[in-house]
Amino acid sequence: MKHTYHIHGMTCNGCRGHVEKTLSEVEGVISAEVNLEKAEAVITMEEHIPLERFQQALEKDGGRYSIHMPGHHHPPKPKEKQAIKNGTGVFYCPMHCEGDKTYDKPGDCPVCGMDLVEEQNLSTPSSEQWTCPMHPEIIRDEPGSCPICGMDLVPKKPDLSAEEKTYKKLIKKFWLALAFTLPIFLIAMSEMVPNNPLYTILSQKYWNWVQFALSLPVVFYATWMFFERAYRSIKTWNLNMFTLIGIGAGVAWTFSVFGMLFPDFFPEQFKTEAGTVHVYFEAATVILTLVLLGQVLEARAHSKTNSAVKELLKLAPNKAIRVINGEEEEVHIDDIQLGDILRVKPGEKIPVDGVVMEGQTAIDESMITGEPIPVNKEKGDKVSSGTINGNTSFLMKTEKVGSDTLLSQIIKMVNDASRSRAPIQKLADTVSGYFVPIVVAIAVVTFGVWAIWGPEPAYVYALVNAIAVLIIACPCALGLATPMSVMVGVGKGAQHGVLIKNAEALEKMNKVNTLIVDKTGTITEGKPTVEKVGTFGDNDENTVLQYMVSLNNLSEHPLAQATVNYGKEKNIDFLKADGFEAVTGKGVQGTVNGKKTALGNHKMMQEMDIEVSEKMEAEVKTYQQQGKTVSYLTIDGKAVGYVVIGDRIKKTSAKAIKALQDKGVSVIMLTGDNRDTAQAVANELHLSDFEAGMLPEDKLKKVSELQSQGRVVAMAGDGINDAPALAKSDVGIAMGTGTDVAMESASITLVKGDLHGIVKAFNLSGAVMGNIKQNLFFALVYNTLGVPIAAGVLYPFFGLLLSPMIAALAMSFSSVSVIANALRLRTKSID
Repeated sequence: MKHTYHIHGMTCNGCRGHVEKTLSEVEGVISAEVNLEKAEAVITMEEHIPLERFQQALEKDGGRYSIHMPGHHHPPKPKEKQAIKNGTGVFYCPMHCEGDKTYDKPGDCPVCGMDLVEEQNLSTPSSEQWTCPMHPEIIRDEPGSCPICGMDLVPKKPDLSAEEKTYKKLIKKFWLALAFTLPIFLIAMSEMVPNNPLYTILSQKYWNWVQFALSLPVVFYATWMFFERAYRSIKTWNLNMFTLIGIGAGVAWTFSVFGMLFPDFFPEQFKTEAGTVHVYFEAATVILTLVLLGQVLEARAHSKTNSAVKELLKLAPNKAIRVINGEEEEVHIDDIQLGDILRVKPGEKIPVDGVVMEGQTAIDESMITGEPIPVNKEKGDKVSSGTINGNTSFLMKTEKVGSDTLLSQIIKMVNDASRSRAPIQKLADTVSGYFVPIVVAIAVVTFGVWAIWGPEPAYVYALVNAIAVLIIACPCALGLATPMSVMVGVGKGAQHGVLIKNAEALEKMNKVNTLIVDKTGTITEGKPTVEKVGTFGDNDENTVLQYMVSLNNLSEHPLAQATVNYGKEKNIDFLKADGFEAVTGKGVQGTVNGKKTALGNHKMMQEMDIEVSEKMEAEVKTYQQQGKTVSYLTIDGKAVGYVVIGDRIKKTSAKAIKALQDKGVSVIMLTGDNRDTAQAVANELHLSDFEAGMLPEDKLKKVSELQSQGRVVAMAGDGINDAPALAKSDVGIAMGTGTDVAMESASITLVKGDLHGIVKAFNLSGAVMGNIKQNLFFALVYNTLGVPIAAGVLYPFFGLLLSPMIAALAMSFSSVSVIANALRLRTKSID
């Protein structure tokens, strides 16, 4: 009997192997085959087994996985610990062994054994607090005196972050391990000194006991965690770096103890001239201490990989000045409410997102856009939290607070993207799945070859070389190759106003060969202004404008808002309008002052069967050929006038498009505007490929058409009408100045909404992918060369052998080297 089930919660080959083993051990199961890609298990059983038994077996592992029948609704996702109780955030594995799973406290990854790292976020209050030096339980938000003893309160030292606590704990253990390992090493090395002076104090037998005693704090305290992780990895069959370290160092230490206690059990090959068995306490302790040193260096290096997020966190201000009835009061950032009026003084950080109510200033937005030139702001302009005010004071109205602010969203997006997995990581996952068993097999073969064909003492050579093979192999360098580069790269992008939603988008961007761009708000500034209101026949211009603004007043489209603003400037009275309807990609219609009214492009006129004479078209075409957008106004089925709207091309658009074309990217402009307007814009930008009169479904169709030709397509847009094409494209790029719908559909968001941001994203993707390939190459070559050398392949030719201690040193620095290479991305220019 054979059944197929869906498995939920698997993220890597380690998960797949563990689920397969767990299901196979259920009583009555003949075999279980688990497919990671399809997320399903094919189970062969003697007779039908209730689904609940399989689920119970999987739940014994902590509830990470769930099983259900195909076609049934997915069960609730296994609960993942998300609560923030320690440090400033949640904890996750730097190798992303379990995807984006997080934990609520520090520890080590149940799959690879590495220390969990802490996500940096805004969850912890950043304001300074005061406490009593005699009564630390007294904590206040402002200075004063202790209510118990009357002493002045002093600033409270901020709690250490989880990564700092981990580093401090590891460094203490390292110094202790070093203090005990060094004398062991000196005792062992003294054997190389002629007429060893130590033997005049004690015989070699007793010095072995001294080494044993000195090794106990190293093995059972300072580095005991390595053996715990090794045991857990074997128990769960998530074999990893600590499996190899535990076996290698454990065998060396256990062999030494056994040889010291029962010397007669071993043949003469294992014995010294003094009759004692060769002991390897120095090899075991030096290996463990060097691995611990690697962990210390890794913990310190990890703190730099998320430095971009830490810099963003520093932008979050602690307090703000709220204005109530003309009175100013200083309030904590958490006390600010929507609609509050805040005063921002010169040089201060803007506390929350909002809009300028009074005054004008220049704001430094470089920390979130990457652009160094201050941006002028006046009444009605939006401002973002974390940006820095210039040299004038202004009032602002709060529109977004807490996690809704742009700064919070950027930090969240960076954290999410940093934990996502790039497709290229599948290579590392596949290799890692077979890595440890293969290394153990090579170690066994190495022992056998040296024991049979090696020089005397053959068994000693066999043991030492087998341990060296186990120790030098480093699967963690392979596992860290991709996530470290992604983490640094995503942070680098955020500092330059390029927000990456996930690692897959970062990888795909490097393969893009076709870019589709919208016109309005993407190539142009997206700040349209009315340049002329024209009339046909004897119609009055003010009447035509009155109908336009009355109808457009119900629309949120940028072109409609431009018309309404123009009407307000002309002091036009608004008429009663109802029955409003927006016709996507064409215009708007409704009833104004009891008359059926429509405002739209030529397509809308044709659809409504409105007569537009050749003379009217000729008059309108003059403006369209200048790159202007023109909409016709109809009242009761008759064309009565038109409005000419201009939208300036962004200064950086031409330069950005040329830069992309020089990189071999084909740039295509798709716009809902008419052909004459599109042609004028294309000519100015030297774009040969464009299409006009495009509705949302047309843009979507064009993306599909290009993809069917084998092209890798990126789509850049800012409006609701761009959302379908953004979602369909290989890489959707949303302008940060656009709609929330567009940003939700996109994989990359440009905070400034500038085409130059696409050049940055392209350069960033190339730099990150190049860095990942360097890391993977280094890790693969390191292991490919290191393991055979440790096995002794150079000995027959050059007489060279690799000491297990040197192997441990090399292994420890391999992971650090991968992280150090990833950190080079911080200095890479992407402009």
